[in-house]
Amino acid sequence: MIVLSGADLVLPDRILAPGTLVIDGDRIGDIRPGGTAALRGFTIVPGLIDVHVHGVDGVDSLDLDPASAAAGHAASGDGAIRAIAAALPQYGVTAFCPTTIACAPETLGRMLDQVRREREFPAPRSARVLPAHLESNFINPDYRGAQPAGCLRIPAQAGQAGQAGQAGRAGQAVAGRVGTPDEFDADDILREIERAGREVGIVTLAPELDGAMDLITWLTVRSHRVSLGHSGATYEQALEAIATGARQATHLFNRMPALHHRTPTLPAAILDSEEVAAELICDGFHVHPTVVRMAIGAKGANRIMAITDGTAASGLPGGARTKLGGQTITVGESGAFLADGTLAGSVMTMDRMLRTLVAQMAVPWGEAVAMCSTTPARELALAGHGVLAEGAVADLVVLDPQLCVAETYVAGRLVYSRNTRLPDSV
Repeated sequence: MIVLSGADLVLPDRILAPGTLVIDGDRIGDIRPGGTAALRGFTIVPGLIDVHVHGVDGVDSLDLDPASAAAGHAASGDGAIRAIAAALPQYGVTAFCPTTIACAPETLGRMLDQVRREREFPAPRSARVLPAHLESNFINPDYRGAQPAGCLRIPAQAGQAGQAGQAGRAGQAVAGRVGTPDEFDADDILREIERAGREVGIVTLAPELDGAMDLITWLTVRSHRVSLGHSGATYEQALEAIATGARQATHLFNRMPALHHRTPTLPAAILDSEEVAAELICDGFHVHPTVVRMAIGAKGANRIMAITDGTAASGLPGGARTKLGGQTITVGESGAFLADGTLAGSVMTMDRMLRTLVAQMAVPWGEAVAMCSTTPARELALAGHGVLAEGAVADLVVLDPQLCVAETYVAGRLVYSRNTRLPDSV
């Protein structure tokens, strides 16, 4: 039994200051007011959940040889996903969706095999590996950002992936292609998704592409969560995609048309739709703080998930070089960049994002924690996660007075401690 006493506890409906939290096995056994002065000035929040993260500390989710990419975390050769899972608790992350960019089917298959292995046999002292998020091959080339053009494909009705089953016509998948002629077609990508099954959680696609509505049905019938992004969709196309089953939006405002007051486009449909939960990169650069607050006001924190869109550049010093899906990226002050200056994801970590929301954007604690923990847990159907409550899973983070991570617990076990134990924490 572990007792954390005297800290401020960010509960679903209030802040208990001071409070005492008791960890009993893998659950929160008790929460009560008061406590010792040992943790005065500290704050305890639910474990942070990142549904969109490509890598961290020099390791990319698509690295084939992470040991050569980042000495240390991946030196054992166990794989990139294991290395990322081991690194994330120091940033307060207790669960994450390993995220890809558009890639060849062989690369995707190897990554999804790693996801399966880490979910079946999780490493100790690591964040939970959730089903993968595929920033897929089915995005609009005009809004691809750092996604490689040669890997993009169009959802056309000219093939069939796996067994159509109850999907019927929706089983018809992709044959068209965009960009340079790589030696695979979209049927090959869909076969990898079908082979992986439950290891694929979220698939980002552009609903305006030919055949996309059939693809949305094909994915949702198989219990994959469709996210709208890297898209130039009109308001009407977005509404059709939502009616067909899309329930998420990938990094709202980024790599989609600007919001216009006379001609609403994809962002307007996302903001106006209760069915859709929106990702939002809350680093103050990808989305201006004022716009972050406007989005929260429009949708509410219970429909927004703060994401890092973090890359292997996250956690590295300025000027360092690393990889994103095999492409060289450089760490800049506000993000990661390709050689031609294209913005290629962020350098943010979830603990920094929580600090930014609370300390710089003046978002109330309850809303910030909802966006970083509670909402993603609910959207991914993680029962008992994302809240501090009696009986909830004991995934939690202890923050010091500067809101930096002091300790991280997963299933009641200490998986990260900064240098020394906290006083009176056991």
